[in-house]
Amino acid sequence: MEILRVENLSKMYGKGESQVVALDDVSLTVEKGEFVAIIGASGSGKSTLLHIIGGVDVPTGGKVYLDGQDVYAQSSEKLAIFRRRQVGLIYQFYNLIPTLNVVENITLPVLMDKREVNQERLEELLHLLGLSERRNHLPNQLSGGQQQRVSIGRALINAPAVMLADEPTGNLDSQNGQDIVNLMKYSNKMYGQTLIVVTHEENIALQADRIISISDGRIAQDERVRA
Repeated sequence: MEILRVENLSKMYGKGESQVVALDDVSLTVEKGEFVAIIGASGSGKSTLLHIIGGVDVPTGGKVYLDGQDVYAQSSEKLAIFRRRQVGLIYQFYNLIPTLNVVENITLPVLMDKREVNQERLEELLHLLGLSERRNHLPNQLSGGQQQRVSIGRALINAPAVMLADEPTGNLDSQNGQDIVNLMKYSNKMYGQTLIVVTHEENIALQADRIISISDGRIAQDERVRA
């Protein structure tokens, strides 16, 4: 079943002679539960594509449909709610709030929505992420790998339709990086979560179901690695 459809997506920055084309007529679909890796050189447009899919950046043209909804046909207020509930975002630099502890950082999307935290899901995530004994620690009391685990918990707490990760292992050593990939793969299989990862690391891309190569703002190759 299709969870994501991108139609003729374009993104331009600047005007006139200084205009940069980040995305140029990109179209693709992703099935529910797929693990898709997006690769490409620096400046190819892969992160821009991910951010537009996640509702973080606005396209110049084209459409994004996520779980049947036209993402950019919504008001900015509804888009913010949609992003919190339907999209889980994981960044290279964690983006944790330094004054909030592990539990507070993980549950932030729920609290911003003024909803009650599902305590059973929270405890399950803390156990899965190996953070049960760190629940009251602040980010500066955690290792880089532990901080990235917190950001994964934050991305998963609302059980979003799609989890998007932008170079999630770029700030970690190889062992911690593989641990993070294993966690994302586990949630992909256990929760049926659709996973889209931007990466420059070939060994991570080869663990995906499908690899999409971006070059100069266009899809250069779309290859299924495994069924």
